[in-house]
Amino acid sequence: MSLTDALLAPALGANAAKPLLTHYDDATGERMELSGTTTANWAAKAANLLRDECDVEPGTRVAVLLPAHWQTASVLLALWSCGAELVTDPATAQWVLTDAEHLDTAMGAGAEGGVVALSLDAFGKALSGLPSGVIDFATEVRLHGDEFVPWEPVPTDALVWDGATGDDVLTAAREAAGVLDIGAGDRVLSTREWNTPEGLREGLLAVLVAGASLVQCRHPDPARLDHRAETERCTLRLSA
Repeated sequence: MSLTDALLAPALGANAAKPLLTHYDDATGERMELSGTTTANWAAKAANLLRDECDVEPGTRVAVLLPAHWQTASVLLALWSCGAELVTDPATAQWVLTDAEHLDTAMGAGAEGGVVALSLDAFGKALSGLPSGVIDFATEVRLHGDEFVPWEPVPTDALVWDGATGDDVLTAAREAAGVLDIGAGDRVLSTREWNTPEGLREGLLAVLVAGASLVQCRHPDPARLDHRAETERCTLRLSA
């Protein structure tokens, strides 16, 4: 079982139609909600792109320079479906996934594979003016199927994150969920970024492994958070 399978297992089955990831961006007014099924489908589409277009396979090192966003969750789950290893330092990566804000950093890393750029647009708008050779995620991902079958099983003892195995990551995520008191059925309102190991582990992975759902707020307007927590029926809040 891959790390992705283990993380998504609580959200599938009888819970598959329930909201899993709800994303707000108060700078743009965007709200996007994904069920467990839709999250799994997006992860599968992204995994097919990474494998078929980028040759991402077990052992491939991938850096992710992206904010806390539903598409970021999808590509993280995708790379772990492929058996790739998430690395913090883009200079050590074979591929870098980035948004427009961090494109120069991604290009400067000199990844031997290349760069995949995400617009993070809710309607799938492509990024314009990309340097030659950069793959536009929004354009390419729509061409791929929403079911992913790995060429070979990815065990949870494979390296998935800066030298840690899937088993290590699952254990740490479960411990974080316990410390934060996140349980099955909780609805977690979070303003935490995922650009540190602790932020990603507590802000996303602990929520998934606990069987909770996430309401992620980007560019949060503090004046809206109490009302949002009430309307989304949140049971727990994680502050930045």
